[in-house]
Amino acid sequence: MIVQIEDYLKAGKIAAEVREIVRVKDWIGKSVYEICEEVEGEIKKRGAKCAFPVNTSINEIAAHYTAEPNDPITIKDTDLVKIDLGAQINGYIADTAVTVCYDAQFDGLVQAAEEGLSNAMSMIKTGVKASDIGRTIETTIKQLGFKPIANLSGHSLDQYTIHAGRSIPNIWSIGGFSLSDNSAYACEPFVTTKEAGGFVRNGQIKNIFAINSRKKTKNEEADRLLDFIWKNFNMLPFALRWITKEWDEKKARELLDILVKKKAVQAYPVLIEVNEQRVAQAEHTFIPNETGVTVTTRAP
Repeated sequence: MIVQIEDYLKAGKIAAEVREIVRVKDWIGKSVYEICEEVEGEIKKRGAKCAFPVNTSINEIAAHYTAEPNDPITIKDTDLVKIDLGAQINGYIADTAVTVCYDAQFDGLVQAAEEGLSNAMSMIKTGVKASDIGRTIETTIKQLGFKPIANLSGHSLDQYTIHAGRSIPNIWSIGGFSLSDNSAYACEPFVTTKEAGGFVRNGQIKNIFAINSRKKTKNEEADRLLDFIWKNFNMLPFALRWITKEWDEKKARELLDILVKKKAVQAYPVLIEVNEQRVAQAEHTFIPNETGVTVTTRAP
């Protein structure tokens, strides 16, 4: 077994353990800041680094919301919360997600995401077409009376690269590629209601960032932040929370703004269901082989 497969497996074991803690915990009354800090702490405690800031995307927000410093938003008993977490060992990533929900009327939505994911995992081996995985996910979700989100997809993974250029769709699509032996991918069905548009749009909030370029900005302090980001996170996404340990929040925001304007850093908007309907998500990281699949984030 080559080293990176070992690292993928190690990261996957940690991510899966933490996801299962997240799944059974009662988060009602907790702030998204507390959730992100606690979940990221659990990843680090087990000897991995975070592959990206923990996403806590509530209700119609499908993805890309992470806590601001001391974020006051708290979880209510009617909320549907997608907690998407990632662990990395030497840059090799495990990406996994679970939807926590305390309101029985949304149990079907959560179940549809889990079943779509499970059915996708059961068909995977080297050579399977990504479009056929999308078809399986779409069919499963629609048979249960829900809608997949068409413009969200899973993705190939590479060292220090969370979206490595290949997409694993959540609907059937023409063309596409075939899965390669010993490559890592994330599969993540997003499910919404029949009343939904089945697409996401960009929201106003942008609180997840990643480095685009290491080109100097001619602002000494901003360049120091850019060096800090590269040294600590490489090409992987990060949150403002992660840099306020070195710079105070006001200064950190100013410097990040400079880096975004200079296109040295990219800011990712939150993704919101177009009809503002609720969204559930489930996700695994997997590595196909000739006889089947290794799901690195399978529950322990």
